[in-house]
Amino acid sequence: MTAVETRPAGVTGATPAQHRPLGARVGAFVALTKPRIIELLLMSTVPVMFLAQQGVPNMLLVLKVVIGGYLSAGGANALNMYIDRDIDAVMSRTERRPIVTGMVSPREALVFGIVLAVVSTLLLGFGVNWLSSGLALGALLFYVFVYTLGLKRRTSQNIVWGGIAGCMPVLVGWSSVTNSVSWAAVVLFLVVFFWTPPHTWVLSMKVRDDYLRAGVPMLPVIKGNVAVGKQVVAYSWVMVAVSLALWPLGHMSWLYPVAAVVLGAAWLREAHALYARAKAGVVGAKLKEMRLFHWSITYLSLLMVVCAVDPFVK
Repeated sequence: MTAVETRPAGVTGATPAQHRPLGARVGAFVALTKPRIIELLLMSTVPVMFLAQQGVPNMLLVLKVVIGGYLSAGGANALNMYIDRDIDAVMSRTERRPIVTGMVSPREALVFGIVLAVVSTLLLGFGVNWLSSGLALGALLFYVFVYTLGLKRRTSQNIVWGGIAGCMPVLVGWSSVTNSVSWAAVVLFLVVFFWTPPHTWVLSMKVRDDYLRAGVPMLPVIKGNVAVGKQVVAYSWVMVAVSLALWPLGHMSWLYPVAAVVLGAAWLREAHALYARAKAGVVGAKLKEMRLFHWSITYLSLLMVVCAVDPFVK
């Protein structure tokens, strides 16, 4: 890939960041944490706590995990924006991020991310347990140093291995209740691991030109839609198969396998349909790649809700 020349991130000729209205500044710092992404991360944390507890966990513990998890993931996201401010400036879907617009300076974002990392680590360590704290910190460091600095701009397999950071909230949720990690938690970790590439690749199909312009070697940029569709189908089958392993390992009731099969079948139908459209040479809006993207969020959310409800069915 060739290097992309961009304007200096955060330099727009507008009013300096520190002179912006307070409300806008606060909103910009919140935006640095990528709240919508964190919502999904917490959706794979809290339901797992119910499963680990085999009932209702301590609500104060849940609150501590939610706050600590948000701050940890938010810190990782802020540091990600600090590092990626150059490519964010040339991608249409990221050009309004706080550092690019000058609402937050790069230095402020760096300090903000580090502070959130330290605070979240201490909060989870003293308020929950040090295993959960270590897992959350490991996810943060992996996302920043392995994915953002190491993989993202170097390989089309970036999201496969970089997605490990997004799997860690499952282990954080489980360990917060049990202060250990079981095979059931590992299965859920693997479900999210195999879920992440299809979820991300279909979005990158939609914004392929953005990644091409920024010089980021996402799979759709390097291989094209047919190859992506084939990979999506392969990962989808493995994900659904792995999800069924939770039935015996997690000692689930009849509800979980029924839900996993139904949700998995719906996912596989969308995945195969996308692959068929790609092989037929369909491009543009008719490719309908965002159908699987939106369904992927619904799939994971519902599967996790079932994990939380299953102990009460038993």
